[in-house]
Amino acid sequence: MTDFLNLSGKTIVVAGVANKKSVAWFTAKTLEEQGATVIYSVRSEARKASLTKLLADKPVFLCDVEEEGAATQLAADIAAAGFGPIHGLVHSIAFANYSEGFKAFEETKRADFLQATAISAFSLVELANAFKPHFAPGASVVSIGISSLTVTPDNYGYMGPIKAALDSASRFLAKSFNPQPGVRFNVVGSGPLKTSASAGIPGYLESYLYSEKLTFRKQNLATQEVANTVVFLLSERSSGHNGSTLVVDAGLGSNFYDAEIIRLAMRPETGPAGPGNPNS
Repeated sequence: MTDFLNLSGKTIVVAGVANKKSVAWFTAKTLEEQGATVIYSVRSEARKASLTKLLADKPVFLCDVEEEGAATQLAADIAAAGFGPIHGLVHSIAFANYSEGFKAFEETKRADFLQATAISAFSLVELANAFKPHFAPGASVVSIGISSLTVTPDNYGYMGPIKAALDSASRFLAKSFNPQPGVRFNVVGSGPLKTSASAGIPGYLESYLYSEKLTFRKQNLATQEVANTVVFLLSERSSGHNGSTLVVDAGLGSNFYDAEIIRLAMRPETGPAGPGNPNS
């Protein structure tokens, strides 16, 4: 049987595994199933300890991207351990300080915005630069973004502009790295997922269920579906993709005028449509 993705024997760095629900973990697991060697980067010793069972006997390195120079050290540590060349890098890192709850956007604190930008967006630039000498020709860098950069959810706060910065940074890196050394940069624009990070967003469950009604199939994304797209972009089969954002949202972004949603918004007293509802 032909190995269509041709990932067997390739070495991929996956940054941002938080737990078994994270996109990074689903991506790493799928890569390993395809025969790739996955090198894991986690934020701290505490995070590494929490992942002991999940990442047992796997190469795990520390990199707190909030610290200046951490990306450079990560690349040096991985090279010193004998791994290379690097055929791919997954950036699945994001953080926002919502400890004081959500506020009006104009009330965003400078320190919070700059911290979130450094961790969630600029870290892609630092990691790309740090690994530049170690990338194999045609290597692929994939970041995890969001499906729409124009929506303004009340409970996402200042992370919307920061995800837009991540998206833009990926395109500028694609330009900067080409035509030599020819490394590709793309973003997977994911619709809402059930992850531990999303669970910490106030009101997220209602937003998640609302989004599900807007998908064409009336079923939200599985994390594995997003991971599958990441793995495709890491493979040579996606060679035509560079500087792009590949949206994975089950049709969410194209279904704002869904008849059921309109009915529920305009005539909520009618209840769910169906044979048991006399108002249907």
